[in-house]
Amino acid sequence: MEQIPPQIQHQLAQFQQIQQQVQALASQRLQMELQLKEMEKAAEELEKLAPEAEVYKSIGSILIRSEKAKLAAELKEKRETLDLRMKTLQRQEEKFQARLKEMQTKIQEALKAGRGGGSPAE
Repeated sequence: MEQIPPQIQHQLAQFQQIQQQVQALASQRLQMELQLKEMEKAAEELEKLAPEAEVYKSIGSILIRSEKAKLAAELKEKRETLDLRMKTLQRQEEKFQARLKEMQTKIQEALKAGRGGGSPAE
């Protein structure tokens, strides 16, 4: 088996780093999606309650009484912020995916060129 040229080895290392970044972004986005679903469920349950209902919000490991309207507004704001962060992550993930495809093509072309113009013993 032929030795892979240092330039291609470097490209492969970069490719692997970007793959890891894509996986990390996908993981973060998945966690945010779960948080968003949880917030949406909480908002749905909050809507079902009477306006004068006693509600509590979790702060760390304690629950604090809150007003329903105030809590609903906080949830809405958090959902909007989380949604924006998810969209940003998604755009980053798409850019990295496009870069991966481009790099993959270049690496494959370089490997083919290396083999095609390889030793005459083949």
